[in-house]
Amino acid sequence: MLLGCIGDDFTGSSDLANTLAKGGMRVTQYSGVPNGPAPQDVQAGVVALKSRSIPASDAIAKSLEALDWLLAQGCTQIFFKYCSTFDSTAGGNIGPVADALADALDAHSVIVCPAFPGTGRSVYQGHLFVKDVLLNESGMQNHPLTPMTDADLRRWLAHQTPNGVGHVASQDVFMGAAAISNALEAETRKGKRHIVVDAIRDEDLFEIGKAAKDLPLVTGGSGVALGLPANFGCTVAPVPWTLQNGPAAVLSGSCSIATRNQVAHHIAHNPGREIIAEDVIDGTLTAQDLADWMLSQTGVPIAYSSADPDVIRAVQDKFGTHRASSAIETFMADVAARLTQGGVTRLITAGGETSGAVVEGLDLHTLEIGPEIDPGVPALRASPNLAVALKSGNFGAVDFFEKAAQQLGQP
Repeated sequence: MLLGCIGDDFTGSSDLANTLAKGGMRVTQYSGVPNGPAPQDVQAGVVALKSRSIPASDAIAKSLEALDWLLAQGCTQIFFKYCSTFDSTAGGNIGPVADALADALDAHSVIVCPAFPGTGRSVYQGHLFVKDVLLNESGMQNHPLTPMTDADLRRWLAHQTPNGVGHVASQDVFMGAAAISNALEAETRKGKRHIVVDAIRDEDLFEIGKAAKDLPLVTGGSGVALGLPANFGCTVAPVPWTLQNGPAAVLSGSCSIATRNQVAHHIAHNPGREIIAEDVIDGTLTAQDLADWMLSQTGVPIAYSSADPDVIRAVQDKFGTHRASSAIETFMADVAARLTQGGVTRLITAGGETSGAVVEGLDLHTLEIGPEIDPGVPALRASPNLAVALKSGNFGAVDFFEKAAQQLGQP
């Protein structure tokens, strides 16, 4: 294994695996830290963790366990993957995990770059934009678990780490890899360990990738990984895929604007049923009830808890944030298990927490990376009889769910 990757959620990990596979690397995604060695032909291993919203101490422990396994496989570079919207609170896990990994690897110059222009995420003057608006005005300020209220990555990250936070501005990035390397070194000499690097185009990400060739640790969204496969001598090649025939179903737990629009579009053409959090918590709606309903439908049925932010806040105020989110995640995992037991062979999920709960609930250990459905979202082979798509809340075109079902296979 050449490149070792640690993702803080399951959708982001598949996003990264997709980018590396498109770049020509042989990639396997692992759900949690594997018990044994990886196959010899794996060039990039992506260890997907559900660590984004857990206590920082637990996130560090899980990440270091993944690091130890990846180093034991022979990896010469480590990539810490987080969301392209930098999902974390001011007391969040990105800084602490990056610090722990940097300490373990003796890394003194760590790139921080969540940019992903293909999905509208760019970093300019140290600020993160979603298309043409600042992150904190994009809807991410309403995220139920990781509300982002400041688009300045330098300032936000400074809340999370005692180490210096630097910046490589776009004028250096536009000059290419050599200029980026010089700017990184200059910031390191100033005592800046974590260095936010501007990127507004894919060309910028490829140059950042070149500049990162000899760095032991890189952090960011999947976009900055565009330039990494070439550092290992890999060339672009088609990603193989075998279609999975059988029934399809969608489980959506994301409350992002993009997902809510996708849900609205999908239920105009397919059966849909909203999951009311209170009904789940008080037992009015059971997983078996919902699974039975979905299995009895035609088309691509969807069950969704993708409510308006005001509705989510009301539920959290009534039951508590942890209880409300945990109840929905456990419920979604239970429904997924009953759907696959009932014959569903194509399963699509939306939302990082939902996807992580479903992957863990189905006890999926390795995921084979298939072709891209939409930017950042690949088809995944979970087993000989199950294909899945794990969509981050903010990703995908408005018709994503139907497109994903078609990409995975046929009825």
